[in-house]
Amino acid sequence: MRSLLTPDGWAVLESLPTYDEGSAMALGERLRGQGHDPALVAAALTQSRLRLRARAKLGPFADAMLFTADGLEQATRLAVAAHHARRYVGAGCGRVADLGCGLGSDAMALAGLDREVLAVDADELTAALAAVNLRHWPDAVVRCADVTELDLAAELAPGDGVWLDPARRTGAAGSSRRTFDPEAFSPPYSFVLDVMRRVPATGAKLAPGIAHHLLPEGVEAQWVSVGGDVVECALWSGSLAREGVARSALLLDGVGTAHDLAGDPGLARAEVAPVGAFLHEPDGAVIRAGLVADVAASVGGRLIDPTIAYLSTDAPVGSPYLHSYVVDEVMPFHLKTLRTHLRDRGVGRLTIKKRGSAVDPDALRRQLRLTGDAEATIVLTRVAGRASVLVVRPA
Repeated sequence: MRSLLTPDGWAVLESLPTYDEGSAMALGERLRGQGHDPALVAAALTQSRLRLRARAKLGPFADAMLFTADGLEQATRLAVAAHHARRYVGAGCGRVADLGCGLGSDAMALAGLDREVLAVDADELTAALAAVNLRHWPDAVVRCADVTELDLAAELAPGDGVWLDPARRTGAAGSSRRTFDPEAFSPPYSFVLDVMRRVPATGAKLAPGIAHHLLPEGVEAQWVSVGGDVVECALWSGSLAREGVARSALLLDGVGTAHDLAGDPGLARAEVAPVGAFLHEPDGAVIRAGLVADVAASVGGRLIDPTIAYLSTDAPVGSPYLHSYVVDEVMPFHLKTLRTHLRDRGVGRLTIKKRGSAVDPDALRRQLRLTGDAEATIVLTRVAGRASVLVVRPA
């Protein structure tokens, strides 16, 4: 990897075409035949492959960046990083300390909106790659240091902000494993909370599965989904938080459209009633934020079970926070009954959705012994406490 940071290494990397798995071996042989060091060739081809993968997160910026596999996995998507950066602009933060900057995607978004950025990472190689990735922004400074030892009072003026993105993997690079223990993050969650107490304008990126009881009082917790995939829970404190907003859900569709739902999970309550003509599945960010009842109220929907995040209505509704289905049939869950139902309709291809059911979809599909050319979608869930099957189709 370090060989790529030399002029010769960078020249080899920049000369490569878009990565193609089918031609990579031949390309490597040709480069080695030209006298290039085999380790350099391997590193360049690896970077070319990572750049191709990174386009889904970072768009065209990926083609001029350097990556590690773990760093790319944890890097913030560019569309999400842009929303982070706008928080700091709206709060009037002139300088932001990005603590645990990783490969620098959030720092790039901040610098792109004319913020001064101090990007800090404890890993020497990661910091070096971040410096390369931030080379186009002169007001972005990268430092290799332990963020827990940084003197924030000396680095920041009143009104400046902090962004934290703790690493959620443990172990050596290339063999690291994801950790779900907040105190095993790097830096640990307790340090994040301490910075929030010391610097009013602090934001932090956490795993979307963070337990609600671990969230501090007086902050806005925002769950973010991209194309239906929940990617993070961001905490916003001080001037970065919106007044009166405890929980929110931000939905991005990947092409620039954003929907932002804000509320308080303790205020809204949804009624429970039988399944109607339509079934609605809230976006995962809405569910994580505890705002299902808020969406139900906005569309006149009701829960089909008090413990399950499925809504139902008698008429079609339109909401960016819901994926909707027409309900064709509701039946108690019995294997033989379901097998007969699908066989009589010639169903050979089955989509199985589930929530609140212990049934393994792959095992069920084998037990159903499907044959035929028709397609169907079923939902395994509970209706008023009973294990049930809903036969549905997209609305």
